[in-house]
Amino acid sequence: MPAEIDVEVYRTDKPIHAAHEVRRSVFVEGQDVPEAHEFDGNDQEAILVVARVNNEVVGTARFRSPEPGVGNVEKVAVREAHRGTGVGRAIMERMDAIGREEGVSTLSLHAQTHAEEFYEKLGYETVSDVYMQVDIPHVTMEKQL
Repeated sequence: MPAEIDVEVYRTDKPIHAAHEVRRSVFVEGQDVPEAHEFDGNDQEAILVVARVNNEVVGTARFRSPEPGVGNVEKVAVREAHRGTGVGRAIMERMDAIGREEGVSTLSLHAQTHAEEFYEKLGYETVSDVYMQVDIPHVTMEKQL
């Protein structure tokens, strides 16, 4: 039987240490993303989610809505050992729910190209050409809620 995935939502003005821990591991250490880019100061205006399996923090994402009607899904990260186990899907399902709660009609994200197929399976469509962001190829993707 697969482990239960618990996705917690944090609506706070304080940074969530657990989310930062996963992002540091996945992006800063795993992909050489500069720390200043990863920790951009926008967490205080965001809704953060943290995914746990057996009380271990294994994934995170951030939701912001800087323009009316559009929700940005940002900083989606799952620890390598938990990829392909449903953690990413659980996080993204929670992002859909947050988007609906916040009243947005469109979710937008900047996907690393290796993850484009994952997001397509969740209903996202690619709306840009490939571009580089911190030396990693990305595409912009959107989903209508």
